[in-house]
This record gives sequence, C-alpha cells and structure tokens, in this order.
Amino acid sequence: MKTLLLGLSLSLIGSSAFAADAVLEEVTPVFSWTGGYIGLQAGYARSDGNIRQRSGRGFVETDPDGFLGGLYAGYSYQMPSNIVIGVELDVVYANVDGSGQIFAAPGLPVPGGIAIEELNWSGAYIAGGVAYGGIDTSSNTVSGSFGDTLTGWTIGAGLDYAMTDNLLLRAEYRYTDFGTEALPNGKVDLKTNEVRFGIAYKF
Repeated sequence: MKTLLLGLSLSLIGSSAFAADAVLEEVTPVFSWTGGYIGLQAGYARSDGNIRQRSGRGFVETDPDGFLGGLYAGYSYQMPSNIVIGVELDVVYANVDGSGQIFAAPGLPVPGGIAIEELNWSGAYIAGGVAYGGIDTSSNTVSGSFGDTLTGWTIGAGLDYAMTDNLLLRAEYRYTDFGTEALPNGKVDLKTNEVRFGIAYKF
C-alpha cells in the first residue's frame, strides 16, 4: 500500500503577507515479512526405501517416487536486523510408491516375489525439524498390507519471493529421513528428496 506524506512550507513576504506551498511526497513503504500466511504446495519426491522382510523372505530395494501436494501455514517475524524467524506446519497428500524384487540372499531372487512400499501422506514442523509420514507395505509373499505412521526429521533450503504485500511464491528442496519402523512383515526404511513449489497468502 502506498502512503502520501504531506509537507507544508510558509514563506514570509514583507510584514503583512505570506505564501503557503503544499508539497506532496509519495513514499514507498518497506516490505515486512512479519505476519501469518497459508498456502498451497506441490512437488516431486524421489526416495531411498527398503523393506527387510521377516521369516527369511529377504531384503527389498523399493526406492519409491512420485508426486505430492498439500497445504502449509506459519508465522514469520522480521527482526530489526532484517533476519526473519518463524514457525511452520505443513501436510501433503503423497502418491509416492515403489516396488522391488525380493531376494532371499544376495543374488538369489525369490521367484515371483515382489514387495511394494508406499508413502501416502507426510508432514513437518518448522520445515527443519520433526517429520512424520504414513507408510504402507505389501508383498505377494506375505498375506495382507501393513502400515504405520513413521516419525523422523527433515531439513531443507528454499527461497520465498514476495510478488505483492500479500502474495508469496516459494521454491524449496527438502531432505527427510523417516527412520526405521518394525511392521508385521518386517522393518521398513524410507528417506526422501523432495522439490516443492508453493504459493501463499500473507495476512
């Protein structure tokens, strides 16, 4: 929003007359990152995932990949030194999955054995802290599908650009390690590399 600054100067002429000059100066305000925001995001994830199956069924490299999209919201505060700090929460729906050949031992595939690992959703606090995600696994050598919510950590780097006082654009890279979780069909491990793009409204 632009602001107008009104200045008034008086010039005395002789002893009985004066002139008044009104000066209008247009001032462009400095943008501040302080405030809350909410936005939409979408991106692509490529993962390093595996399933270490129980009952001697071996090790499976699944390496899921796919697209994701969802919401993010937070609050930023710009300090007098122009350093910006804040807190953020995000959650995305993920269509990230992968499958692999089941090996009973190195070089010994289980005939027809295939296992699948899927990341169905994920979220994070602060975009550089705690991460969580819903992961499902299944295979044609074990009856049923098994899933759980994994908790790990995430860190990333990105750029936010203010198109207007209220419209913010974002590009971000994020690495997430969801850790290892024991499921009925074995131990599951997942790490993701994500590229995300977002647009947000700043209040």
